[in-house]
Amino acid sequence: MSENQNLDPKFNPFKARPKKETQIKKMFAIVSGKGGVGKSTVAALLASHAQKAGFHTGLIDGDIVGPSMGQLFNIHTQASGSDQGILPFETESGLKVITSNMLVETETTPILWRGALITNAVKQFYTDVIWGELDLMVVDMPPGTGDIPLTVFQSLPIDGIIIITTPQDLVSMIVSKAIEMAQKMNVPILGIIENMSYMDCDECGKRHTPFGVSKIQELAQKYNLPVIAQLPINPVFNQMADQGRIEEIDSEDFSWLVETLMVD
Repeated sequence: MSENQNLDPKFNPFKARPKKETQIKKMFAIVSGKGGVGKSTVAALLASHAQKAGFHTGLIDGDIVGPSMGQLFNIHTQASGSDQGILPFETESGLKVITSNMLVETETTPILWRGALITNAVKQFYTDVIWGELDLMVVDMPPGTGDIPLTVFQSLPIDGIIIITTPQDLVSMIVSKAIEMAQKMNVPILGIIENMSYMDCDECGKRHTPFGVSKIQELAQKYNLPVIAQLPINPVFNQMADQGRIEEIDSEDFSWLVETLMVD
């Protein structure tokens, strides 16, 4: 063990070790208590906006059996590499992405792996991929509080997590489980983003709340966490994401989020 490692507060002999060429300044995980809240879209938009803002950024699709990043970033190629390691896909902006869809024969081939293989795959996305020097790594976690979140929190040098929720009471209850899991594992929680919070109607000019009145402030107050943002339903954004054009989306919410998170 080198003297520099002894002085590094993030050094832990039990953490997964990336390739020596990999240097990552900050690593944030995007978490949700359940699926269907737009977690992967938020992760993709955060990574995309960070890259466009001039930060060298990587994105790990940690949802091994339900990957989304291939669709969102229009990735239709298999992973390649060499004896040195796996090469991530690079988007037009230079964002580096790895997703399990790049490891199977076709995009519709199911991932029929058992738990140990799935959790090891997430670690290998960090250790075996040639990431190089990055200012930011975004990890899109699978929903829930199962094996993969446990593995990521224990094995990867996570600087903090962002929890995604929606206004529904059921989601808020399940999100509480994710918050308490992170707290028990001493993982810093940067805050909560409420997605699908409202929808502005172009025709009537009114703001609607199709998923119910927001209770995000009460949830945040209960756990003494900041509300990072309340994001609207935007059909244009949804359409562009479905078309694999998520990098074309420009959002003031995410530009502000990048500036906030990347402050040293």
